[in-house]
Amino acid sequence: MSHSPLQIDRNHTDFSQIQALMENNQPIEITSSAQESIVKCRDYLDKKMAGSNELFYGINTGFGFLQNVQIDKDQLSTLQDNLLKSHACGLGEEVPAEIVRLMMVLKIKSLSYGHSGVQLETVQRLVEMYNHDVLPIIYTQGSLGASGDLAPLSHLSLPLIGLGEVYLKGKKMSAADALKQLGWNAISLKSKEGLALINGTQFMSAYGLHNLAQAERLMKWANVIAAISFDAFDCVSYPLNEHIHAVRLHKGQLTVAATLRNLLDGSSIAVQKKSQVQDPYSFRCVPQVHGATKDTIDYVQSIFVKEMNAVTDNPNIFPDEDLIISGGNFHGQPLALALDFLSIAMSELANISERRTYQLISGQRNLPPFLVKNPGLNSGFMIPQYTAAGIVSENKQLSTPSSVDSIPSSNNQEDHVSMGANGAVKCKRIIDNVEKVLAIELLTAVQAIEFRRPLKTSPTLEKIITAFRKEVSFNEADRILHTDMKASIQFLKTYAI
Repeated sequence: MSHSPLQIDRNHTDFSQIQALMENNQPIEITSSAQESIVKCRDYLDKKMAGSNELFYGINTGFGFLQNVQIDKDQLSTLQDNLLKSHACGLGEEVPAEIVRLMMVLKIKSLSYGHSGVQLETVQRLVEMYNHDVLPIIYTQGSLGASGDLAPLSHLSLPLIGLGEVYLKGKKMSAADALKQLGWNAISLKSKEGLALINGTQFMSAYGLHNLAQAERLMKWANVIAAISFDAFDCVSYPLNEHIHAVRLHKGQLTVAATLRNLLDGSSIAVQKKSQVQDPYSFRCVPQVHGATKDTIDYVQSIFVKEMNAVTDNPNIFPDEDLIISGGNFHGQPLALALDFLSIAMSELANISERRTYQLISGQRNLPPFLVKNPGLNSGFMIPQYTAAGIVSENKQLSTPSSVDSIPSSNNQEDHVSMGANGAVKCKRIIDNVEKVLAIELLTAVQAIEFRRPLKTSPTLEKIITAFRKEVSFNEADRILHTDMKASIQFLKTYAI
């Protein structure tokens, strides 16, 4: 199915447009108004440089601590090429393709405002690369989250000048070979362009937007799985009563409580008489805990939507005001703090999920120990909880904030940095871990619900359970549960709720 291109210019781009772009393999294009803004800014800069000997940072000077070194006019293009080559110092794992794509879109978006001084040809080549599935190979390590994401964005930009490596429609090759196959010439960078390309927060921003999309998906699953566990543990429904939540008024809490009431509507398990007065916090406080995470996701999303609609390179050019201003919009502090907050909030979804898993295998509420027939001969669901506990512990370690750290660089010219890039990468690892823990709870909860038969949970949840059972059968006796856990993870990825 073909989709119309996402139009990129200074007009606001919202989160739903980015989600659609990620999901639908949608092409992109810069609008005519964006093209006019880019050309206007470049023309202004060319005239300014031709008629003045004034020093402008990174345009006719060195970079960082070398800011006072003046560069001859006939060497300005070489300066920009050297910048990309010298700053392409990434190490670590390759950045996933879906995040590379987002980085490209966000860089194009930032350049489209006409405050960066790039050539139209440069921006159009980035668009062509995106639409032809030419994805630069970028690495996870190398950015301090200030001065822009220098190393990752340098690797992103190298193919423009025929250097570095790319994936062309999934095949790894040198950028030079890719350009040859496509019949493209390398771009000849003009003054300011290299700096415009590598200054910016697009590495952090792309990771953040990807993380947010996954967080929203897992937030929905966390509520569904908690509802199945709620009935599997035969919980009392009073804690979901709307009057309790109406006297606290946290939006996320109200939303989650209403969601659980709807998910459990029509459950014959929920309405049967209970022997207990209260349930453990991991069940009773789902609205409060899940709701706080939901509020955090919404807050963090608002930060990243602002950032993806921003100009974050340096210096910024304002043709109408006749100004070239060096500042610090590349500093990732707003993103670093938000990424750490998201990491902590998502870790809590896994934390409380593992506790529900633990309760379900504990032999309470007329459930057999470890949810298996002939416990002792069979270990049943004993060890998936170990795995979940280990992952939850890892997430606690990963949730130590990156943003509280800083380290000076560039001979102390860049003396405070955000470390938002580290925060972005480990936030993704945390969210991937959350999916695993939720998958283990789903596997456990569906096994437990079978011991409530012939009673049924709600029609909504029974539909999900039936679909899950097509992928993972009831566990009659010990078998290799790694296979079941992998199938449960895949179910969370593919089943539409």
